[in-house]
Amino acid sequence: MTSATGGSLPSATYRLQITPGFDLHAAAAVCDYLDALGVGVVYLSPILPSSRGSDHGYDVVAWDTVDPQRGGPDGWTRVLADARSRSLGVLVDIVPNHAGVADPTQNAAWWDVLKHGRDAEHAPWFDIEWAHGRLLLPVLGDDFDASQLEVVGAGDDAELRYFDNRFPIAPGTGDGSAAEVHDRQHYELVNWRRADTDQNYRRFFAVTTLAGLRVEDDAIFDATHEQIGRWVEDGITGLRVDHPDGLADPRRYAERLRELAGPDAWLLVEKILEHGEELPADWPVDGTTGYDALAEATGVLVDPAAEPAFDELYRDLTADELDAPAHIRAGKHEIVSTILRAEINRLTRLVPDVPRADEALAELAVSFAVYRSYLPGGEADLDAAVTQSRAARPDLTDTLELLLPRLRDPADELAVRFQQTSGAVMAKGVEDTAFYRYTRFVALNEVGGDPAHFGLGLDAFHAAQQRRLRVAPRAMTTLSTHDTKRGEDVRARLAVLAELPHEWTALVRGLLAAAPVPDTAFAYLLWQTFAGVGLIERERLHAYAEKAMREAATSTTWTKPDERFEATVHAAVDAAYDDPAVHTALNAFVEHITPYGWSNALTQKLVQLTMPGVPDVYQGTELWEDSLVDPDNRRPVDYDARRALLERLDTDGSRPPAIDASGAAKLWVVSRTLRLRRERPEAFTGYTPLRADGPAADHVVAYDRGGVLVVATRLPVALERDGGWRDTTLDVGGRGNDVFTGNEHEGRVAVADLLGTYPVALLAR
Repeated sequence: MTSATGGSLPSATYRLQITPGFDLHAAAAVCDYLDALGVGVVYLSPILPSSRGSDHGYDVVAWDTVDPQRGGPDGWTRVLADARSRSLGVLVDIVPNHAGVADPTQNAAWWDVLKHGRDAEHAPWFDIEWAHGRLLLPVLGDDFDASQLEVVGAGDDAELRYFDNRFPIAPGTGDGSAAEVHDRQHYELVNWRRADTDQNYRRFFAVTTLAGLRVEDDAIFDATHEQIGRWVEDGITGLRVDHPDGLADPRRYAERLRELAGPDAWLLVEKILEHGEELPADWPVDGTTGYDALAEATGVLVDPAAEPAFDELYRDLTADELDAPAHIRAGKHEIVSTILRAEINRLTRLVPDVPRADEALAELAVSFAVYRSYLPGGEADLDAAVTQSRAARPDLTDTLELLLPRLRDPADELAVRFQQTSGAVMAKGVEDTAFYRYTRFVALNEVGGDPAHFGLGLDAFHAAQQRRLRVAPRAMTTLSTHDTKRGEDVRARLAVLAELPHEWTALVRGLLAAAPVPDTAFAYLLWQTFAGVGLIERERLHAYAEKAMREAATSTTWTKPDERFEATVHAAVDAAYDDPAVHTALNAFVEHITPYGWSNALTQKLVQLTMPGVPDVYQGTELWEDSLVDPDNRRPVDYDARRALLERLDTDGSRPPAIDASGAAKLWVVSRTLRLRRERPEAFTGYTPLRADGPAADHVVAYDRGGVLVVATRLPVALERDGGWRDTTLDVGGRGNDVFTGNEHEGRVAVADLLGTYPVALLAR
């Protein structure tokens, strides 16, 4: 495939998490495996220098080289060489929105600002509200005493220290006690809790150790893209942009990046699109990283007819009368009044003469149905939010009228900062709050998903793919990322619950009674999690449970853990392994649904790998994927085992492996599909829905991509219960060879023959 500018489209990517423990040299060493798998592009997580020990790389501290702890320039050179020797491209994740400032000694630009204040050479780099006083650094503990401060060194090298925290001292301010010296600095060390209300530099969401960068300034863009420009000169395939919604002007940033990368580079943005939303057409990028595709590929596995049963069960178990939209509003309201209150306060200071501006701005941020507008585009989203705000708070109508002229002006600082803030409110209020509270069916509580939409019928699925081919053929598709709440196959197994509402109801009532947790909505999330992952390593479930219950913040929180409540949750986790009254029933149910979950997982994977767009395989997910939210989904991957298994499958020839716990069947489907996409890109350029005929027609997901036919099974429990495929048929047209089984099919064929070995088929004409 070729873009309008002539750039070739990758066949598929494979995401690698580059860490100090799995560096660029290690990435180079698996290029042979990725090539054998059928990948077209090696997709790297951030590799600019980041904070020491960082396991993710999104806390960038320098912009002039490759991170030494991630392999440095030598590792980069080796990755390029090994990839090119196998005709693999390289895609790199970049982080323009923010920089790591946890340890000022590691970030020379931040150190300069702390030392010299608003007159520092690097002061324009960071989004600091200097008019609000000294730069606040929320690092002090609740037991702070001035005696804990000390001055170390003398002259220009002198430092102010607070335990392991080190800060520069401005020239000419080093005399006197440590407390006196502190009071003369351009920064002020304050209690860590003040970050939520008084922070006067822009953060990444509510993370005070990630300070916002002003890349809207051309000079700062150039300085922070120095090394990225060298990668472009090295001939990389493209770039993936982290969190563009945090930028002052995402469209202008995309234009500058396109100028830097060139017309043929593949540029992707980590933009989360809400239901029905499209990427702004005037951004010169190729598309998003695919969370919208994830929602479609999972949604078609979920039976919409099960919604009433799950509604009734959820209300009966939890007495929760709020629906998904109400939970989302409540979650966002909590966020604007707590951890992001500092952002609302900063906006309010821009309109000192408008009474009750803080209430109106907070309500408006809560009312946004999408992450943000991109003025002058997206004004309709702003208008919709205003209408919603007026309906929710008619007492703020006059205040909103006073604010609107400025909020509609793309050049007004209030409009710019409000757009940056609304996205943070959405992310924290929905993904990290409401999705842990509204637990009706957690398979839908995924990044880019909407728990209010219970499943996706065949017609809606096909319509979504035709739209995707039309508006986003160069975008990435995905099922798992380093940010997803649950691994792809966890969601696939959870989808089975929607086909077994009565069995699930009986089981979960028993579990809740046998291992009671005071917060029933959270307990329900916990037992759904067990159904989705099975009885994996106990410590992983304990770690997940701790994060999930604190994110929900209904019965315990990160800042004020309720030890008694948390003990009941951990006791429930242990009961799943140790208490026969819990373990026996839970394990039997998991074993019962596992084969159906495998069927769903193969369907979901084949759909994602063949739907319009460029598929990404997140590291390790070519085998069964049982990960939970980070850091669980960033665990090391055993590539030796995967390489050996793939070699064994290839040695066995055309014989497909059994569908079992080894995951070999998934590796078979992934490798054969990726190889076909790489070998025959012209066969994946169209999209024509295919309709089966017969009693089980609604269980067939089938489409023609322009030379390759995809056939897959949905709702496998009901299919089996109703007697299987029976005389259901599908017209596959001209002769095609199933790349999974080697069987040939032509014309109208029985689906029972087509899907007799696997629940999926991929016919190449």
